[in-house]
Amino acid sequence: MNELPLATDGLDRAAARRRDPEWLAQAWKRCRVLLLADGQALITEEGCQEGRVELVLLGPEGVPDDTERYFLGVDEGETPYFAVLAALPRLEGARPGTLRSVGHLLSVRDASMFATGLALGSWHQRNRYSPVSGRLTVAAEAGWTRTTGSDREVIWPRTDPAAIVLIHDGVSGPEGRCLLGSNAAWQSADGLPRYSCIAGFVEPGESAEAAAAREIEEELGISVREIRYVASQPWPFPGSLMLGFMALADGTASPNPDAEEISDARWFTRAEISSALAGGPVGFALPMSVSIARYLIEQWLDPTATTVTAVTTAQV
Repeated sequence: MNELPLATDGLDRAAARRRDPEWLAQAWKRCRVLLLADGQALITEEGCQEGRVELVLLGPEGVPDDTERYFLGVDEGETPYFAVLAALPRLEGARPGTLRSVGHLLSVRDASMFATGLALGSWHQRNRYSPVSGRLTVAAEAGWTRTTGSDREVIWPRTDPAAIVLIHDGVSGPEGRCLLGSNAAWQSADGLPRYSCIAGFVEPGESAEAAAAREIEEELGISVREIRYVASQPWPFPGSLMLGFMALADGTASPNPDAEEISDARWFTRAEISSALAGGPVGFALPMSVSIARYLIEQWLDPTATTVTAVTTAQV
Protein backbone atom coordinates (compact mmCIF):
# COMPACT_ATOMS: atom_id res chain seq x y z
CA MET A 1 0.00 0.00 0.00
CA ASN A 2 1.19 3.51 -0.75
CA GLU A 3 2.12 5.82 2.10
CA LEU A 4 -0.36 8.49 3.07
CA PRO A 5 0.54 11.60 1.02
CA LEU A 6 1.40 14.83 2.89
CA ALA A 7 1.64 13.01 6.24
CA THR A 8 5.43 13.22 6.65
CA ASP A 9 7.64 16.29 7.04
CA GLY A 10 10.13 16.39 4.19
CA LEU A 11 12.29 19.13 5.71
CA ASP A 12 13.78 20.04 9.06
CA ARG A 13 11.60 23.04 9.94
CA ALA A 14 14.50 24.57 11.91
CA ALA A 15 12.10 26.58 14.06
CA ALA A 16 14.94 28.12 16.09
CA ARG A 17 16.10 29.96 12.95
CA ARG A 18 12.82 31.83 12.55
CA ARG A 19 13.94 34.45 15.08
CA ASP A 20 17.44 34.85 13.69
CA PRO A 21 17.34 37.75 11.18
CA GLU A 22 21.05 37.50 10.36
CA TRP A 23 20.86 33.79 9.57
CA LEU A 24 17.66 34.27 7.55
CA ALA A 25 19.27 37.05 5.49
CA GLN A 26 22.19 34.82 4.61
CA ALA A 27 19.92 31.84 4.02
CA TRP A 28 17.88 33.82 1.51
CA LYS A 29 20.97 34.40 -0.65
CA ARG A 30 21.49 30.64 -1.13
CA CYS A 31 17.95 29.33 -0.86
CA ARG A 32 15.52 27.63 -3.20
CA VAL A 33 12.15 29.34 -3.62
CA LEU A 34 8.72 27.79 -4.08
CA LEU A 35 6.47 30.23 -5.93
CA LEU A 36 2.74 29.91 -5.26
CA ALA A 37 -0.13 31.61 -7.09
CA ASP A 38 -3.84 30.87 -6.70
CA GLY A 39 -3.12 27.51 -5.08
CA GLN A 40 -0.74 26.43 -7.83
CA ALA A 41 2.99 25.83 -8.14
CA LEU A 42 5.19 25.02 -11.11
CA ILE A 43 5.79 21.32 -11.66
CA THR A 44 7.69 19.28 -14.22
CA GLU A 45 7.89 15.68 -15.38
CA GLU A 46 11.35 16.15 -16.93
CA GLY A 47 13.97 13.96 -15.32
CA CYS A 48 11.38 12.19 -13.15
CA GLN A 49 10.52 8.53 -12.97
CA GLU A 50 7.40 7.53 -14.86
CA GLY A 51 4.29 8.54 -12.97
CA ARG A 52 6.16 11.07 -10.82
CA VAL A 53 6.53 14.86 -10.93
CA GLU A 54 8.59 17.37 -8.98
CA LEU A 55 8.32 21.01 -7.99
CA VAL A 56 10.20 23.61 -9.99
CA LEU A 57 12.19 25.59 -7.42
CA LEU A 58 13.88 28.87 -8.28
CA GLY A 59 16.65 31.01 -6.85
CA PRO A 60 15.95 34.25 -4.94
CA GLU A 61 16.92 36.40 -7.94
CA GLY A 62 14.04 38.50 -9.22
CA VAL A 63 11.92 38.20 -6.06
CA PRO A 64 11.23 41.79 -4.88
CA ASP A 65 12.82 42.72 -1.55
CA ASP A 66 9.47 43.76 -0.08
CA THR A 67 7.79 40.42 -0.86
CA GLU A 68 6.84 38.36 2.19
CA ARG A 69 8.97 35.24 2.51
CA TYR A 70 7.87 32.17 4.42
CA PHE A 71 10.71 30.00 5.68
CA LEU A 72 9.86 26.32 5.20
CA GLY A 73 13.00 24.68 6.56
CA VAL A 74 16.29 23.11 5.50
CA ASP A 75 17.16 19.78 3.92
CA GLU A 76 19.86 17.33 4.97
CA GLY A 77 22.45 19.36 3.07
CA GLU A 78 21.40 22.53 4.97
CA THR A 79 19.89 24.12 1.85
CA PRO A 80 17.16 26.55 2.99
CA TYR A 81 13.73 26.68 1.35
CA PHE A 82 11.24 29.54 1.28
CA ALA A 83 7.73 29.98 -0.12
CA VAL A 84 6.65 33.21 -1.80
CA LEU A 85 3.25 34.26 -3.14
CA ALA A 86 3.96 35.58 -6.63
CA ALA A 87 2.96 35.12 -10.26
CA LEU A 88 4.25 31.91 -11.81
CA PRO A 89 6.70 32.50 -14.68
CA ARG A 90 6.49 30.65 -17.96
CA LEU A 91 9.33 28.15 -18.09
CA GLU A 92 10.04 25.52 -20.72
CA GLY A 93 9.11 22.05 -19.52
CA ALA A 94 7.09 23.37 -16.57
CA ARG A 95 3.37 23.82 -15.99
CA PRO A 96 1.15 24.94 -13.12
CA GLY A 97 -0.26 22.20 -10.89
CA THR A 98 -2.38 21.97 -7.75
CA LEU A 99 -1.63 19.95 -4.64
CA ARG A 100 -4.92 18.10 -5.06
CA SER A 101 -3.95 16.89 -8.52
CA VAL A 102 -0.25 16.08 -8.07
CA GLY A 103 0.39 15.73 -4.33
CA HIS A 104 0.50 11.92 -4.51
CA LEU A 105 3.02 12.08 -7.39
CA LEU A 106 5.55 14.25 -5.52
CA SER A 107 8.45 13.23 -3.31
CA VAL A 108 8.00 13.49 0.45
CA ARG A 109 10.04 16.71 0.46
CA ASP A 110 8.09 18.35 -2.36
CA ALA A 111 4.66 17.33 -1.08
CA SER A 112 5.50 18.62 2.40
CA MET A 113 6.79 21.94 1.05
CA PHE A 114 3.76 22.41 -1.18
CA ALA A 115 1.32 21.70 1.66
CA THR A 116 3.16 23.90 4.17
CA GLY A 117 3.57 26.75 1.71
CA LEU A 118 -0.12 26.67 0.75
CA ALA A 119 -1.26 26.59 4.38
CA LEU A 120 1.01 29.46 5.40
CA GLY A 121 0.17 31.54 2.34
CA SER A 122 -3.58 31.11 2.84
CA TRP A 123 -3.29 32.03 6.52
CA HIS A 124 -1.31 35.19 5.78
CA GLN A 125 -3.80 36.30 3.12
CA ARG A 126 -6.69 35.89 5.57
CA ASN A 127 -5.00 37.72 8.44
CA ARG A 128 -3.88 41.05 7.05
CA TYR A 129 -5.69 42.66 9.98
CA SER A 130 -5.79 41.65 13.63
CA PRO A 131 -9.02 39.88 14.64
CA VAL A 132 -8.63 41.50 18.09
CA SER A 133 -7.78 45.14 17.40
CA GLY A 134 -8.45 45.48 13.67
CA ARG A 135 -4.94 46.88 13.15
CA LEU A 136 -2.87 46.14 10.08
CA THR A 137 -0.49 43.21 10.59
CA VAL A 138 2.87 42.33 9.05
CA ALA A 139 4.64 38.99 8.74
CA ALA A 140 7.21 38.17 11.42
CA GLU A 141 9.36 35.22 12.52
CA ALA A 142 10.10 34.26 8.91
CA GLY A 143 6.38 33.96 8.13
CA TRP A 144 5.32 31.97 11.17
CA THR A 145 3.56 34.82 12.96
CA ARG A 146 1.97 38.18 12.16
CA THR A 147 2.27 41.19 14.42
CA THR A 148 0.77 44.67 14.66
CA GLY A 149 4.18 46.18 15.44
CA SER A 150 5.00 48.33 18.45
CA ASP A 151 2.39 46.90 20.82
CA ARG A 152 3.62 43.38 19.97
CA GLU A 153 0.17 41.93 19.37
CA VAL A 154 1.05 38.55 17.86
CA ILE A 155 -1.11 36.21 15.78
CA TRP A 156 -0.08 32.61 15.16
CA PRO A 157 -1.12 30.36 12.25
CA ARG A 158 -4.35 28.52 12.85
CA THR A 159 -5.07 24.90 12.01
CA ASP A 160 -8.65 23.63 12.16
CA PRO A 161 -9.02 19.95 13.19
CA ALA A 162 -11.55 17.84 11.33
CA ALA A 163 -12.57 14.21 11.82
CA ILE A 164 -12.97 11.99 8.76
CA VAL A 165 -14.36 8.47 9.11
CA LEU A 166 -14.48 5.29 7.07
CA ILE A 167 -17.62 3.47 8.26
CA HIS A 168 -17.73 -0.32 7.78
CA ASP A 169 -19.74 -3.34 8.87
CA GLY A 170 -16.83 -5.36 10.31
CA VAL A 171 -17.33 -8.23 7.83
CA SER A 172 -14.17 -9.72 6.33
CA GLY A 173 -13.71 -10.82 2.74
CA PRO A 174 -15.10 -9.47 -0.56
CA GLU A 175 -18.64 -9.14 0.79
CA GLY A 176 -17.57 -6.83 3.65
CA ARG A 177 -19.03 -3.39 3.13
CA CYS A 178 -18.19 0.25 3.79
CA LEU A 179 -20.60 3.18 3.86
CA LEU A 180 -19.70 6.21 1.73
CA GLY A 181 -21.50 9.45 0.99
CA SER A 182 -21.73 11.76 -2.00
CA ASN A 183 -22.15 15.51 -2.01
CA ALA A 184 -23.79 17.19 -4.98
CA ALA A 185 -21.30 20.06 -4.64
CA TRP A 186 -18.34 17.76 -5.25
CA GLN A 187 -16.77 17.71 -8.67
CA SER A 188 -17.62 14.50 -10.47
CA ALA A 189 -14.97 12.34 -12.05
CA ASP A 190 -15.58 11.73 -15.76
CA GLY A 191 -19.25 12.37 -15.18
CA LEU A 192 -19.53 9.83 -12.36
CA PRO A 193 -20.73 10.70 -8.84
CA ARG A 194 -17.89 10.73 -6.31
CA TYR A 195 -18.36 8.85 -3.02
CA SER A 196 -16.14 9.42 -0.01
CA CYS A 197 -15.80 9.17 3.75
CA ILE A 198 -17.85 11.30 6.13
CA ALA A 199 -16.04 14.30 7.59
CA GLY A 200 -16.67 17.38 9.70
CA PHE A 201 -14.92 19.94 11.86
CA VAL A 202 -14.31 19.37 15.55
CA GLU A 203 -16.40 21.84 17.55
CA PRO A 204 -15.25 23.72 20.68
CA GLY A 205 -15.19 21.50 23.75
CA GLU A 206 -15.46 18.33 21.66
CA SER A 207 -13.07 15.41 21.17
CA ALA A 208 -12.24 14.19 17.68
CA GLU A 209 -14.00 10.88 18.37
CA ALA A 210 -17.14 12.68 19.56
CA ALA A 211 -17.05 14.86 16.46
CA ALA A 212 -16.82 11.78 14.25
CA ALA A 213 -19.86 10.17 15.86
CA ARG A 214 -21.83 13.42 15.78
CA GLU A 215 -21.14 14.16 12.11
CA ILE A 216 -22.22 10.66 11.08
CA GLU A 217 -25.41 10.93 13.11
CA GLU A 218 -26.17 14.38 11.68
CA GLU A 219 -25.38 13.61 8.06
CA LEU A 220 -26.46 9.97 7.74
CA GLY A 221 -28.76 9.36 10.69
CA ILE A 222 -26.93 6.25 11.92
CA SER A 223 -24.89 5.40 15.01
CA VAL A 224 -21.32 4.07 15.04
CA ARG A 225 -19.15 2.35 17.62
CA GLU A 226 -15.52 1.31 18.12
CA ILE A 227 -14.16 4.52 16.62
CA ARG A 228 -10.46 3.87 15.96
CA TYR A 229 -7.82 6.43 15.04
CA VAL A 230 -5.79 5.57 11.93
CA ALA A 231 -3.69 8.53 10.76
CA SER A 232 -3.70 12.29 10.21
CA GLN A 233 -3.02 14.49 7.21
CA PRO A 234 -2.60 18.24 6.71
CA TRP A 235 -5.19 19.54 4.28
CA PRO A 236 -4.30 23.15 3.38
CA PHE A 237 -7.64 24.10 1.77
CA PRO A 238 -7.26 26.47 3.45
CA GLY A 239 -5.89 25.19 6.78
CA SER A 240 -7.25 21.92 8.16
CA LEU A 241 -5.77 18.89 9.87
CA MET A 242 -7.69 15.76 8.93
CA LEU A 243 -7.86 13.18 11.72
CA GLY A 244 -8.67 9.85 10.12
CA PHE A 245 -10.75 7.19 11.86
CA MET A 246 -12.52 3.92 11.16
CA ALA A 247 -15.79 3.05 12.86
CA LEU A 248 -18.19 0.12 12.98
CA ALA A 249 -21.87 0.40 12.13
CA ASP A 250 -24.76 -2.05 11.90
CA GLY A 251 -24.60 -3.40 8.35
CA THR A 252 -28.39 -3.46 8.16
CA ALA A 253 -28.65 0.27 8.93
CA SER A 254 -30.09 2.33 6.09
CA PRO A 255 -28.48 5.78 5.82
CA ASN A 256 -30.77 8.78 5.72
CA PRO A 257 -28.69 11.57 4.12
CA ASP A 258 -29.41 15.06 5.41
CA ALA A 259 -29.64 16.38 1.80
CA GLU A 260 -27.94 19.59 2.93
CA GLU A 261 -24.40 18.22 2.83
CA ILE A 262 -24.83 14.62 1.71
CA SER A 263 -27.00 14.07 -1.35
CA ASP A 264 -26.66 10.27 -1.38
CA ALA A 265 -25.09 7.51 0.71
CA ARG A 266 -24.83 3.77 0.17
CA TRP A 267 -23.00 0.64 1.20
CA PHE A 268 -20.23 -0.69 -1.09
CA THR A 269 -18.70 -4.17 -0.98
CA ARG A 270 -14.95 -4.74 -1.08
CA ALA A 271 -15.46 -6.29 -4.48
CA GLU A 272 -17.05 -3.08 -5.76
CA ILE A 273 -14.32 -0.89 -4.28
CA SER A 274 -11.60 -3.13 -5.72
CA SER A 275 -13.20 -2.89 -9.14
CA ALA A 276 -13.40 0.91 -8.90
CA LEU A 277 -9.72 1.17 -7.94
CA ALA A 278 -8.85 -1.05 -10.89
CA GLY A 279 -10.74 1.26 -13.26
CA GLY A 280 -13.70 -1.04 -13.78
CA PRO A 281 -17.12 0.16 -15.04
CA VAL A 282 -18.74 0.54 -11.63
CA GLY A 283 -20.70 3.76 -12.16
CA PHE A 284 -19.12 5.74 -9.32
CA ALA A 285 -15.80 7.41 -8.48
CA LEU A 286 -13.69 7.39 -5.32
CA PRO A 287 -11.74 10.20 -3.62
CA MET A 288 -8.59 11.59 -5.23
CA SER A 289 -5.37 9.71 -4.55
CA VAL A 290 -3.78 12.51 -2.50
CA SER A 291 -6.55 12.48 0.12
CA ILE A 292 -6.72 10.68 3.45
CA ALA A 293 -10.22 9.58 2.44
CA ARG A 294 -8.69 7.47 -0.33
CA TYR A 295 -6.10 6.13 2.12
CA LEU A 296 -8.75 5.09 4.63
CA ILE A 297 -10.67 3.25 1.92
CA GLU A 298 -7.53 1.41 0.81
CA GLN A 299 -6.65 0.64 4.44
CA TRP A 300 -10.07 -0.95 4.97
CA LEU A 301 -9.77 -2.82 1.67
CA ASP A 302 -6.51 -4.43 2.86
CA PRO A 303 -6.76 -4.95 6.63
CA THR A 304 -3.23 -6.40 6.75
CA ALA A 305 -1.70 -3.05 5.71
CA THR A 306 0.38 -1.16 8.23
CA THR A 307 -1.07 2.07 9.57
CA VAL A 308 0.93 5.22 8.83
CA THR A 309 2.55 6.84 11.84
CA ALA A 310 3.91 10.35 12.14
CA VAL A 311 7.55 10.85 11.13
CA THR A 312 9.28 14.01 12.27
CA THR A 313 12.75 13.52 10.84
CA ALA A 314 13.48 15.00 7.44
CA GLN A 315 13.04 12.60 4.54
CA VAL A 316 14.16 14.11 1.25
